[in-house]
Amino acid sequence: MNETTPAPAVQAPAVRKPAAPADGKAPRPAAPAPDTKQRIAEVLQRQGVLAVLLTVVIAASFIYPTFASLDNARGVTIQASFLAVVALGMTMVIITGGIDLSVGSVFALGGVLAAWASQYGFLAALLVPLVVCGAIGLLNGLLIARGNMAPFIVTLATLLAARGLLLTLTDEGATTYLVPKDSAFGELGQGSVWGFGHPILIALVLFGAGGLVLQRTSFGQTLFAVGGSSDAATLMGLPVARTKILVYTLSGLLAGLAGALNAARLSSGVTIVGVGMELDAISAVVIGGTLLIGGAGSISGTLWGVLLLAVIQNLINQIGSLNSSYQSVVSGGFLIVVVVAQRYLARSRRST
Repeated sequence: MNETTPAPAVQAPAVRKPAAPADGKAPRPAAPAPDTKQRIAEVLQRQGVLAVLLTVVIAASFIYPTFASLDNARGVTIQASFLAVVALGMTMVIITGGIDLSVGSVFALGGVLAAWASQYGFLAALLVPLVVCGAIGLLNGLLIARGNMAPFIVTLATLLAARGLLLTLTDEGATTYLVPKDSAFGELGQGSVWGFGHPILIALVLFGAGGLVLQRTSFGQTLFAVGGSSDAATLMGLPVARTKILVYTLSGLLAGLAGALNAARLSSGVTIVGVGMELDAISAVVIGGTLLIGGAGSISGTLWGVLLLAVIQNLINQIGSLNSSYQSVVSGGFLIVVVVAQRYLARSRRST
């Protein structure tokens, strides 16, 4: 009797399970890589103003030969340095989702205080405006962060208060304080290194430090978190109130410093400066790619925005047949274009 040998059983192929990580937690899915459209939107939002600035500079250099001269470059940058210092503080305020309308009046007040205190020496000329203007910024921060008041209302009130204090100190503008001749404080605003004025070098150092703080420190990352969502930052345990107080105090300090540098440059505390400067600072920050709603921005973008506004003003002067009021028209046009572009880029990034 023949015996039938049973066929060997076919075993199913073994399915290997991915090895569990050492900590026992499930592996996280890899984040999808951003596509080309999203990367282009990010680059345009961050560096678009630099491309515009280079285009304007190159075109102006061909049209107006004097524009590309070294003397003209020194003049443009020295005038832009004061606005740059103010805009640096404004950048950090706007990144947190706030606004500071008081910087123009604080700038003028800082100049008057520096000119008045310069008779007592170099340190007094610097410390007096920094202490007073820093105190105004601290008041803004306390009312906004601790009092839960709207930044627009608070800083509008301190704008009026700082201008009123300025007029009180100068007898309604009738008194102009002069910086003593050959003083060390005057040299701070009028001296130069390799042909470039001290205010330019101070502004560059401050922007370098600001960029490091914003990108390389936990404080800088907290600014972005607070601007992105204040409630979420609070739930994460971040010091939201302290951060807002610090940025408004810093904004006041930088506005006072810029005013002091301007007084040293002019050798006097001019009372009519700073009118509308807060709008120029906001324009430069927004043109530089910082979102008015907060949560995104860069220090370098603000620098390019300040230089673009200064170049536009210089081109208007080069033309000769246009007065300075056209700068406001051009700046406003740039601002509208940038805001519309930001909305489009943000929508494009969300859709991807």
